[in-house]
Amino acid sequence: MKEEKEFQTESKQLLNLMINSIYSNKEIFLRELISNASDAIDKYRFLALKSEGKDPLKDGEIKINRNKDEKWIEISDDGIGMNKEELETNLGTIARSGSKEFLAKYKEMKDDKKVDLIGQFGVGFYSAFMVAKKVEVRTKALNGQGYLFTSDGIEKYTVEEIELPDVVSGSSVRVYLKDDTDDEKYSRFLEDYEIEDLVKKYSDYIRYPIKMEEVTKTPKKDAEGKEIEGQFDEVKEVKTLNSMIPLWKKAKKDVTDKELADFYKAKFGEYEDPLLSLYIKAEGLLSYDALVFIPSHAPYNLYAENYEKGLDLYSKGIFIKEKCKELIPDYLKFVKGLVDSDDLPLNISREMLQKAPVLSKIEANIEKKILERLAQLKKEDYEKYLTFFKIYGDHLKFGIYSTYGVKKDEIQDLLVFPSLNNEKPISLADYKAKMDPSQKFIYYASGKTLESIKLLPELEGYKAKNIDVLLLADSIDEFTLKMMHDYLKVEFKNISEEAKEELSQEEKDKLASLNATYKRVLDDLKKPLNGKVDEVAFSTKLVNSPVCISTKEGLSLNMEHVINEQQPGYKDENEKPKAVKVLEINASSPLFQAVSSLDNDEDIQKYGSLLYDEAMMLEGFEVEDKKAFVENLNELMLKAINKKEPSPLKEEGKAEKDVTAK
Repeated sequence: MKEEKEFQTESKQLLNLMINSIYSNKEIFLRELISNASDAIDKYRFLALKSEGKDPLKDGEIKINRNKDEKWIEISDDGIGMNKEELETNLGTIARSGSKEFLAKYKEMKDDKKVDLIGQFGVGFYSAFMVAKKVEVRTKALNGQGYLFTSDGIEKYTVEEIELPDVVSGSSVRVYLKDDTDDEKYSRFLEDYEIEDLVKKYSDYIRYPIKMEEVTKTPKKDAEGKEIEGQFDEVKEVKTLNSMIPLWKKAKKDVTDKELADFYKAKFGEYEDPLLSLYIKAEGLLSYDALVFIPSHAPYNLYAENYEKGLDLYSKGIFIKEKCKELIPDYLKFVKGLVDSDDLPLNISREMLQKAPVLSKIEANIEKKILERLAQLKKEDYEKYLTFFKIYGDHLKFGIYSTYGVKKDEIQDLLVFPSLNNEKPISLADYKAKMDPSQKFIYYASGKTLESIKLLPELEGYKAKNIDVLLLADSIDEFTLKMMHDYLKVEFKNISEEAKEELSQEEKDKLASLNATYKRVLDDLKKPLNGKVDEVAFSTKLVNSPVCISTKEGLSLNMEHVINEQQPGYKDENEKPKAVKVLEINASSPLFQAVSSLDNDEDIQKYGSLLYDEAMMLEGFEVEDKKAFVENLNELMLKAINKKEPSPLKEEGKAEKDVTAK
């Protein structure tokens, strides 16, 4: 007898919401139905174990059948099945969770066997209506009656008794697909390759075999073994579509580096082995397995705005979400991998994760494991670590800068920098270990390129005293050190900053004397530099070079350049961030001695412009006013040439002309 009933919820409106709003990807209906089948087998096995041999213990399998003529696909299991009441309760009431009720019922039972269920039968089931115009469920509980549930997913469903003589227990869900449209080709879900791809993508690690019969055609042969043109034999083969045992579920000792590398290349479509692999198993209050990989080359679109970070998310071996961004911090966005957890609080669609502390806990733990592994690599294989840092070092620096120094303690010992006295980049710990006890700061110089930094005149004094200097050529470097402020209570200091606090009293007295002696010259040098520098002063850093540009506490020239480059288009020039510049003069250089001996204030001012342009060029910047630079240079060279005494050769030539004229 067939009974017709209405759904026990908000009927059509709620069902439409389930079908059209909760699930964003139509292909996941197959994942949901397979997951429910797996749950049903889990339930049966649990009860069979409890029955102490009264109920037969089955291995359990899931079958996929399809009929292209009638346009249906069917997912069957030999699990627990349902009686009439369970059928109406679990399928007739939307969002009722049979699995949750089952767990609640047995949660007080003491048992060594863990019941491991992901499905929420009666919820994922309705995803079928995204692709179905009709769904039939045939089901039979152990030693029970068979039933057929039929619905078009609108307002009503029917339940009737049927005979299922070949079924001991279990269920099958037959989905009659909608007709193809211009926007959606539903018939693709009947193709073998499509079904195989979807099982591999979403359900590859379901613990029970997912089987499908495939038919292949081979040329028919005559009695002599020759192929008969146009005739074929059909060969039927039952194929298992899933691998069942995830690599990450195996014991760590049983997984080789080659297996990890092969998995990485197959999973993420890479052609090179990963630079680094991490196999993580966490147990206790928070349980999860993870495979994490650092690619041997940066993803081609890593710096694109549309780049999506994240690790693939599984729950109990079932694929839930691709690139779950909540599992990895921004500064480690180059990391690839996956996480499989039993503790995920999944809501009704499995693809919409609830905001829960478990995700942030997993993220924090994975972040910690990655940093620990990098620290180990740095210690054990420094050359390989330098390869990593060359590719991804900026991201670690960004981790400190973007968190306003919160991540400083975790990351600072992973940073390495080129330096004045070392061929290879060194760590901050190495720099500090080699410091003279009297050295107060960790010194650094910044610029556009490593080559331009090495030309800085300011380095001369540090070379002379054999003081090492970090060379910061990446735009984020100086911002990172500014955010850190110090390393183990030793402050960072840009060598281009004023060094007044480092001067001895003798040096201070010498500067005061020079300032008094050459006040007129300093004033003349500064006049043409109004708006370009804030001060012209004598230097204690320079040895051979006549000038350099330094800055006072705050922005350096390099930081000023980076900020203005990243934020162009200020309406008001006065709004631009500006470094407080000082033109430092080497009082002992022959050039300054020559300039200071000039009587013409106007000439001294022209030299001031040239010296400023020279200093800026050595800092790696273009001359702002090239026309004025050339005019000043030509005029001063001409004056210098005209002041010279005539050469003997020139005088001899003049005498010959005079004789000839006579």
